[in-house]
Amino acid sequence: MAITRSMVKGGAKIPKEIIREIKQAAKYPITYTEDCPKSTPEALKEFAHLAAERDRRKKKQSVSVRVPSSPLE
Repeated sequence: MAITRSMVKGGAKIPKEIIREIKQAAKYPITYTEDCPKSTPEALKEFAHLAAERDRRKKKQSVSVRVPSSPLE
């Protein structure tokens, strides 16, 4: 099995050939190896926790500032 990489710029349509390749690859069985073992339920839980932490840090905080309508003296 070969690894194929393609880059698509944001907003651009994905070529039909790439979509066809992805659909074909999805039909292959998943093969786990020593380098890529099957994830345990504990590992998946930890991954979900880390992803949630990342998402919490990404959120922007809203700040309101009140400015007087007359110039400062």
